Amino acid sequence: MENLDRKTVAILATNGFEESELSEPKKALEKAGADVEIVSLEKGEIKSWNNGDWSRAYKVDKTLNEVTQADYNALVLPGGVINPDILRRDKNAISFIKSFFDNHKPVAAICHAPWLLAEADVLQGRNVTSFNSIKTDIINAGANWTDEEVVVDAGLVTSRNPNDLPAFNDKLVEEVYEGKHEEQMA
Repeated sequence: MENLDRKTVAILATNGFEESELSEPKKALEKAGADVEIVSLEKGEIKSWNNGDWSRAYKVDKTLNEVTQADYNALVLPGGVINPDILRRDKNAISFIKSFFDNHKPVAAICHAPWLLAEADVLQGRNVTSFNSIKTDIINAGANWTDEEVVVDAGLVTSRNPNDLPAFNDKLVEEVYEGKHEEQMA
């Protein structure tokens, strides 16, 4: 198992994230030794979405205006429908995401989160997957979309839905362990 001691990972999320797509990667990263911080638009708590309804709240560790990509070794983007739709309208969130690509750092996005990658204009020529309902959006953003449980492209990890979390988490931990990928760029 990879040892992620001295690695810090940001999970960017806001209200309406798919609960398992934040909680499961967070657990996997922490189990491997990483420090994980939930970064959001505002202080306080953000509410998760589970089985078609609101679920528990999670504490926000830092707000976007308190951090930069330099504070982290990698970025995780959980899905859900509401969460990425809110985040993609925030210029600071999109700049934060893009900065990880500009600095060749691992990024992992699951379910509807690749919408954020499309908004950040980092998908051109990349091999990715996503929730099937946003397939056309992802292709229109220039990606090569495939229907697989996990797709890894030079430090970019993507998966389709919560059923893919075991494979997603394994690849996420592996990519964070490997660190910077020079091919990882916008």
